[in-house]
Amino acid sequence: MAGVKLIVMYPRPRDIDAFEKVYQEEHVPMAVEKLSGKTKFVATKVVATPDGTPPPFYRIAEVHFPSLEALQACAQSEGGKETVAHAVEISSGGTPVFLIAEEQVFAFGSKSLWDRLRACVAPQENSMAPS
Repeated sequence: MAGVKLIVMYPRPRDIDAFEKVYQEEHVPMAVEKLSGKTKFVATKVVATPDGTPPPFYRIAEVHFPSLEALQACAQSEGGKETVAHAVEISSGGTPVFLIAEEQVFAFGSKSLWDRLRACVAPQENSMAPS
């Protein structure tokens, strides 16, 4: 299995300033310090929806791991349990949604992508490929 990530989606908090203070000063440092086995932590603030309606989530956090087993080990560790409990505690807009996802990345505009596509085409059909 490819790398996986834990996604935590926080509903819009009742008091944005209070949430941001606790999130930035307590929760992010806790996640960085106590989530063992992680390879990357991404914190995103949702700013809008395409149709202008209020977004259902205010923040989305992604914690990346090299494998599902590494994520599960982290979740069962004391640091993992403490960080998850803190996420629930600070989410004043409702219980955060927790998801586990396998990431697949597609690179666009890269010569290597074209090279990979071209390799799939029979050599006689390759004559029309851009140089």
